[in-house]
Amino acid sequence: EHPTNPLGLSSVPRVSLPSDENNEEDEEEEEEEIPEDLAGLSAEEQQRKIKIRAMWMMSLGTFIVLLFSDPMVDVLSDLGTRTGIPSFYISFIVAPLASNASELIAACKIAKKKTSKTISISIASLLGAAIMNNSLVLGIFMSLIVFKGDLVWKYSAETITILLIEFIMGYVAIRSTTQTLGTGVFIMSLFPLSIIFIMVLKKGFSFD
Repeated sequence: EHPTNPLGLSSVPRVSLPSDENNEEDEEEEEEEIPEDLAGLSAEEQQRKIKIRAMWMMSLGTFIVLLFSDPMVDVLSDLGTRTGIPSFYISFIVAPLASNASELIAACKIAKKKTSKTISISIASLLGAAIMNNSLVLGIFMSLIVFKGDLVWKYSAETITILLIEFIMGYVAIRSTTQTLGTGVFIMSLFPLSIIFIMVLKKGFSFD
């Protein structure tokens, strides 16, 4: 017989569902990872050390970017001159891989935990970085053209393509609450398709 409570109702044993086990596994996997050299410190001291380390690493990364960004632009331009390929196409393919490599590696490390929380964080960080990069760069570029009248507009095809990709990505982000493998393949295909679209606009429709 099942034990009864003071009200005379029999208590029903709790049934362990697979979803409960998965949630417990996710909670175990999503425990905060503390560097070994900070594990023995108090919570307040850990936070202070982590913030100092983060500021130092961000400052170092910013210095490295400032140091190598200008030589990298010269290398891409010279590579286009030597190969006969327009420098835009070289920079369109090589520059994103170099500039976003750290974000891709960090997102992959987070996603390897294979929990819904870590996957969501990984996708959100990549989506936010892509939108920020495109919006910020395009905004600065358009501001320069507006406020400096001596700049010649020669990037109509590229600008139209960037805006089109941003609208598509915005629509996907708003409409899709769950990201699937098919969504990922579609998003990845936008990169080569954007290059093809620029070539069609330039050669087929004589855009700048």
